[in-house]
Amino acid sequence: MSHTVLVTGGAGYIGSHACLELLRAGRDVVVIDNLSNASRVSLDRVRELAGCELVFHEADIRDRGALDGIFAAQRIDAVIHFAGLKAVGESVEQPLAYYDNNVAGTVTLLSAMRAAGVRDLVFSSSCTVYGDPAQVPVREDFPRSATNPYGRSKLIIEDMLFDLAASPLEEPWRVVLLRYFNPVGADASGRIGEDPAGIPNNLMPFVMQVAVGRRERVRVFGDDYPTPDGTGVRDYIHVTDLAVGHLAALDALAKTRGCVAVNLGTGRGYSVLDMIAAARRATGHPIPHEIVARRPGDIAATYADPAFAAEYLDWRAARDLDVMVRDHWRWQSANPTGYADASSDSRTVPR
Repeated sequence: MSHTVLVTGGAGYIGSHACLELLRAGRDVVVIDNLSNASRVSLDRVRELAGCELVFHEADIRDRGALDGIFAAQRIDAVIHFAGLKAVGESVEQPLAYYDNNVAGTVTLLSAMRAAGVRDLVFSSSCTVYGDPAQVPVREDFPRSATNPYGRSKLIIEDMLFDLAASPLEEPWRVVLLRYFNPVGADASGRIGEDPAGIPNNLMPFVMQVAVGRRERVRVFGDDYPTPDGTGVRDYIHVTDLAVGHLAALDALAKTRGCVAVNLGTGRGYSVLDMIAAARRATGHPIPHEIVARRPGDIAATYADPAFAAEYLDWRAARDLDVMVRDHWRWQSANPTGYADASSDSRTVPR
């Protein structure tokens, strides 16, 4: 069992929830995050909820000197790699930024890991590596492709990891690639959650910002897809289920030889209009929406076949759509501006 875990991007949405579950499971946690799309307050609240400490380094994974110092400062048994940019639309507009942050940053991280003798890795990949799948549900052995630079950056990183694990000149690597579907929700406490900078790129935070009064209406990107109601269909998974999946992946490293890919999803797809309807039920607010043009890089439908995750990780999603939306609303209604006003929060631990 990996006891001390370095979590890159650990102050972000998924990273902070993973840190909380790691601490709850008795692991020691070291976080590196450049805070470009995250707040250190999330980690203060993780400490509060877990009732124990973690180590935080404000640094960028492209900074090799900083990484070498972190690996030298304490024993690291395994790495969970979240750090990177993640917005499909933004990646179409700024492809070089995505290749610099995601691809070049991962090369630097892997080089630092190898120099430190750390070769156990759980990588935050994405269902975008399946491109526009010919059929659903999506299995791990489906062909991979990409419809946007974000997805292509994840695909390139996956190929790097497969190549690294297969190299005859390398000491053995043990890598689990977790291909996420669409994380939503928040810790049941409502103390940590998704707090995107600027206009949200993902559906649920946008919906909740409309519900809480920060935005006027939800933009639905296209209603002419070949889906039951014409809007995009996705496999939405509770972020806590996703975080628990990382614990399962860490445990599975002990039996992993080389690089193994695993889908993390529920196996069921919901449309954009399904999600808006669920949010109306949970919040009691009308949540107006408007149909706008399709967004570049989007696809019609994707949802997971989660059978291999159950077999290899002994993991299954436990929280349904109503729980996802209810927990997301608990976070957003208690934190209408996210972490922005947390300086006045007496429960925030000063650092």
